[in-house]
Amino acid sequence: MPTLRLRALSYLAIAVAVFLARPTAAQDPAYDILIHSGRIVDGTGNPWFIGDVAIRDGKIVAVGRVGATAGLSSSVRAKREIDATGLVVAPGFIDMHSHSDTVILEDGLAQSKIRQGVTTDVIGEGSSAGPRVGKLQPTSMLVDGKPTSWSTLSEYFQTLERAGISINIASYVGLNNAWEAVMGQSYDRPTKEQFGQMQTIIDQAMQDGAFGLSTQLAMPPGSLATTDDLVLLCEPVAKHGGIFTTHNRNEGTGVFDAIREAIAISERAKIPVDNIHVKIADQQYWGRMKEIIELIDAARRRGVNIQTNIYPYTRGNNNLSSIIPPWAHEGGRTQFLARLKDPADREKMKKDIRGGIAGWYNHFTAVGGDWSRMLISGRSQYEGQTMDRVISLRTRGQNPPPDSLDVLFDLLIEEGGSVPTVYAHHTEVDMNLALAQPWCSIGSDGSAFSIEGVLRRGNPHPRNFGTFPRVLGVYVRERKILTLEDAIRKMTSLNAARLGLRDRGLVRENLAADLCLFDPAKIIDHATYTDPFKYNDGIEYVLVNGQLVLEKNTHTGAKPGIALRHGKN
Repeated sequence: MPTLRLRALSYLAIAVAVFLARPTAAQDPAYDILIHSGRIVDGTGNPWFIGDVAIRDGKIVAVGRVGATAGLSSSVRAKREIDATGLVVAPGFIDMHSHSDTVILEDGLAQSKIRQGVTTDVIGEGSSAGPRVGKLQPTSMLVDGKPTSWSTLSEYFQTLERAGISINIASYVGLNNAWEAVMGQSYDRPTKEQFGQMQTIIDQAMQDGAFGLSTQLAMPPGSLATTDDLVLLCEPVAKHGGIFTTHNRNEGTGVFDAIREAIAISERAKIPVDNIHVKIADQQYWGRMKEIIELIDAARRRGVNIQTNIYPYTRGNNNLSSIIPPWAHEGGRTQFLARLKDPADREKMKKDIRGGIAGWYNHFTAVGGDWSRMLISGRSQYEGQTMDRVISLRTRGQNPPPDSLDVLFDLLIEEGGSVPTVYAHHTEVDMNLALAQPWCSIGSDGSAFSIEGVLRRGNPHPRNFGTFPRVLGVYVRERKILTLEDAIRKMTSLNAARLGLRDRGLVRENLAADLCLFDPAKIIDHATYTDPFKYNDGIEYVLVNGQLVLEKNTHTGAKPGIALRHGKN
């Protein structure tokens, strides 16, 4: 009997222990969100696997067989459960090349980015939101209906976080900011002391959290900087462990020299380089992307830390003003417009546009002087029309018809010197070859627009709405140029590693819970060059820092994004 009594007491003790261990309504759930039974593509490039992702306090705390996949009831284990059966669970996409600098502050929702699965925008190409010091005036705009201004990059980051944003923002410091802060609109050659002032400005921006120095070398003031100048200005960036990212000085007939320049800067400044939207944008050199790849591969074999990014379209966005030679832009908009009105300057411009200038990337000759390959994309009375149509409308009934370049000059004068334009200047074959390279990541070159409200404006490039779903729908599923795993690596960890972001870019424990859940069989872009205001199909859920921002095609209104600062994330 004693033995039976002891055995009964033992069973009772075990039963009590099991009962007490069970979660109850009074106990806190183990997780905030449990995503279960998804096809996890973790961002490394490794093959997908079926599993769960558990999130708590904005972080990923478990990956693998956690909830329903492990045969457990997850309803008592998480505040919110998401059944990801049939969906890919990937890191949130990092847009390596974006222009959302001030647009993001207009409503903060980042609709066109969130609906692509983008959770982090990298901004500041050539010109950045800060610093605005020296000869540059502080930026002033309405934020949440209130007049707001800032001068430094640190103040800009604080403005973002006070306003609230749905995505994370990382920024470079723009060369234009440092150059114009010291030189203003002058094209004079800087002195040694003035270069020292630029270095100080760049150094402070790096301390504020910039991820590196960014240049746009095709137009002034960036085009005024020599290779030696850029090596010098990279010194404070290298000191802080940042990178150098560059829009090539010439994407046309000078593209090979431009790539060599980027390689030389990396070698001489001992700094990583990211080449912005690699392309061959002049019909004279179409079909020669293999030579660019050979240049980059050879540099990498000898230890040069150079990579590129790309967008999955064969047209690029710029401005009709880029057709005007660089000398005509000196002194800013007022002097630019004055030269457009001056008969002698007009004749000189025509000669340079048609004949070219050594070292200048000429958008007009890049498209063979074909006005039909220029689509007006920004706010203009002609938005959505090609320039051949515009010229026809403006010259109808005139005999003899005026020079088409005079029509261009007159249009620029009417529009205040700026007419955003999409140029059809590179090819699918060259783009596909670059896209497939292991060191080429994805960046949209777009902004956070919307299909409605204040951020529906102009006729923007479709890349603003469709870049990332287009890669996954067209180049992975339909054309099979990339595998699913490699495409996601190019959108996530490759960009995070390039920037030095250590807390996101992978589906991994202890990293920020930036996630994108999509249907690989349905994901596709819908935006076109003539009808860009279209969201995508297939993106089901997007989480930023552990909060649901997109759920079943509905923006939740959440604004959990933060300003990412170099060395702190």
